[in-house]
Amino acid sequence: MLTTAVLGTGFLGLDLIDRIQNSPSLQCALVVGRAPGSRGLAQAAELGCTTTTAGGIDALLDAGRFDIVFDATSAFDHPEHAKRLADTGAVLVDLTPTSTGALIVPTVNGHQAAAHRHIGLVSCGGQASIPVLHALAQRYQPTYVEMVATAATASVGRASRLNLDEYLFTTQDAIGQFTGAERAKAILNISAAQPAPPFRIAMTVVADGVEQEPVRTMVESAEADMRAVVPGYRVTSCTVTDKSVRVIAEVTATRGQLPVHAGNLEVISAAAIHAAEQHAAATHGAKELAR
Repeated sequence: MLTTAVLGTGFLGLDLIDRIQNSPSLQCALVVGRAPGSRGLAQAAELGCTTTTAGGIDALLDAGRFDIVFDATSAFDHPEHAKRLADTGAVLVDLTPTSTGALIVPTVNGHQAAAHRHIGLVSCGGQASIPVLHALAQRYQPTYVEMVATAATASVGRASRLNLDEYLFTTQDAIGQFTGAERAKAILNISAAQPAPPFRIAMTVVADGVEQEPVRTMVESAEADMRAVVPGYRVTSCTVTDKSVRVIAEVTATRGQLPVHAGNLEVISAAAIHAAEQHAAATHGAKELAR
């Protein structure tokens, strides 16, 4: 098993811990928060991580070496974390919306995760939209791609609100990379509606020659692949008109640590664990070959 450390004790960090605890190839060895006696650290201990501490990146470095470190803090803090962890040998999985690290989306290029030591997960909007957008771009050359994400205010924490500019830039840039679109745009809405709405992604692709049946087939295939990683993912609408495709998808959380509307958190924590387990599988394979 690979030893892991989690930086961050918000909803996202807690879901990561729960997933690690249920993984056959990962072990939760350390959970790090900032404030001693915080509710997040107490909840991490309740989940079975007996080693929890405050003190941020300093506490993590003092605790020793880990095979994998999950950074669930903020885009402002991640560059410093990456710099200080660079010489430790740990694989760094970045759940913040920074543009550093190799961008991994499980159903698109998840098999490449094991080749990288610094992995970026784009953003929740990127993880939810890129599988569909990439699928369409394999047949049609988009001239414009737009992604509008809507998240419930209760599932968007303080760090995420401070990182909105980074979120939009990183998501937009990644969509362009994965689709080859001439222009790409990302928009994020934070909804205070009650009851809290599920995480929703509206995607628009402008391209010549789009046809209804091929588009629907590709979207349904991308949806099925996503549901294998994120069971609460579903496409609710797929409309094809002259030179444009509009797809709407929703993600509901299906795990106990997250409220049902927090699909934005579930989609990115699932991607993080997928990347870590790819490293675990590669490590196990290397050991088998060495015998």
